[in-house]
Amino acid sequence: MSACIWNLIPPVPTNNPTHQTEAGRLAALCRQLGYSFKQPQLLQRALTHRSYAPEHYERLEFLGDSVLGCVIAHHLCTVFPQLSEGELSRLRSNLVKEETLVVLAQQLDLGTCLKLGEGERKSAGSRRPSILADALEAIFGAVFLDAGFAAAEQVVLHLFVPYLARVDVKTLGKDAKSLLQEYLQSRYIALPTYTVLATQGLAHEQVFQVECSIPSLNITTRGEGVSRRHAEQQAALAAYQSIGK
Repeated sequence: MSACIWNLIPPVPTNNPTHQTEAGRLAALCRQLGYSFKQPQLLQRALTHRSYAPEHYERLEFLGDSVLGCVIAHHLCTVFPQLSEGELSRLRSNLVKEETLVVLAQQLDLGTCLKLGEGERKSAGSRRPSILADALEAIFGAVFLDAGFAAAEQVVLHLFVPYLARVDVKTLGKDAKSLLQEYLQSRYIALPTYTVLATQGLAHEQVFQVECSIPSLNITTRGEGVSRRHAEQQAALAAYQSIGK
């Protein structure tokens, strides 16, 4: 399903032993990026969290975020000339969001290269999604400062093009209810009905149980969530999967 497509892309196996030197880890990272820094200090800063030193990656992340958005937007316009502005925007937002960046960061084994303060190390900061995503954007910013936009574009596409080839651009980013509705409408089947079956818990911590019913297909599924909307999405996902999608 597109709603969790990043879970379908397995991390690239790494041969880095735990005792590998910092220089070895950085060399392996550069090989996977397909780029060698002229100013290694930029890469060092891109991997440094604010908990470790005053010279950290946040300004590089700010720059890299803009570089990433521009590169992806240009690539999508070039590769998918048939898509509308709305479809391109949806694709871009789903490619540059945290979940996708985390998948790519895991493929690079980026967590082993990060410089974190003691508190962040003890709280598994090297695996925290927000830190991994920010550090990867910082690397894009570092490449931009090191060699310009063309080099940064090459690094971004080196990582994103294989990822993009593995996902369904028609469904990427669409939620389960939208996918189910589009499927049914394309086959002139009546849309599902959603019914709240139960609401449990206190007002501030309720759990909703919702039923999704498609009588013409003899499909009835249930979903549960902390909001009615979330429960409906879970029920729709179960229905969508039950029809073989």
